[in-house]
Amino acid sequence: MELRQLEYFMAICEEMHFTKTAEKLRIGQPTLSYQVKALEDELGVRLFDRLGKKIAITEAGKILQEYCNKVFDNLKNANEQLEELQKIKRGKLVIGVLPGGLSHIASMFLIAFHEKYPDIQIQIIISVDVTEKVKHNEIDFALTLTPPADESFTYIPLYEDEYFLIVRTDHAWAEREVIEFKEIMDIPIILSPQSHLFRQSLEGMCLSLGIEFHPIIESTDSRLMVSLVKGGVGAAIISCTLFSQENEGLLKAIRIKNPTVKREVTVIHHKQKYIGTAARGFIELLIKFMEGKRSTMEKQCIKIFQ
Repeated sequence: MELRQLEYFMAICEEMHFTKTAEKLRIGQPTLSYQVKALEDELGVRLFDRLGKKIAITEAGKILQEYCNKVFDNLKNANEQLEELQKIKRGKLVIGVLPGGLSHIASMFLIAFHEKYPDIQIQIIISVDVTEKVKHNEIDFALTLTPPADESFTYIPLYEDEYFLIVRTDHAWAEREVIEFKEIMDIPIILSPQSHLFRQSLEGMCLSLGIEFHPIIESTDSRLMVSLVKGGVGAAIISCTLFSQENEGLLKAIRIKNPTVKREVTVIHHKQKYIGTAARGFIELLIKFMEGKRSTMEKQCIKIFQ
């Protein structure tokens, strides 16, 4: 079995078309077909079913594809480590961040990181599915709310953020300081969609209390949710961090109890992912940065209710 054959096999898995794959690889189709046939003969299994001009991956092909992903990920990690041994200072970091308050924190921190590592190219991916992107090796690591336990990940906790119910200052509940969690289902509410980690944690709380939310609007954009509340459209549940950034005197934060809504903010990366010097430096600086910010953030949350 040759590495070239596996590369051809993976390219076909992407295109699912021999002619297009051959054009992409800039080789003749007979050559491609021969190499795949040779691979199938060596393994003793059929990798693709030929259905006229169409092809479909077989069960054996799916198994090989899964292990090929691991092989090429390991090769990529090996190359990264070898580059560091050669003292190559330039590099690239691809970082995933949940939208909302966390993206704001990331943008503030990047200034400090760039001063120390000016030659590192950084790509920020703001997405609600950063956990999946870490799992599929699409990004180096992610700044996110702590996801459900997964043996694939390494977790580095940063800080805990409390979430409040926010309403406009002329809302019927604006005079309240505290609200029971189960009361929230009685008012028009704006929430993140069910694919979002925070919404999933809320649904878990609802399940334990035997209640259910029916939001009037769902959005992955936390700042849009705040803008809608400012415009008089319902209420929303947002973090203390985001409220401190977005409140301009138009909003009132109401503390939620029974249960209190808190989530831990964490850096996660894949356990099998090689974390190079730049990535380690980023994480170490981020931890120190958040240690300096934590007391300020706690004071901001206390100030909200004074």
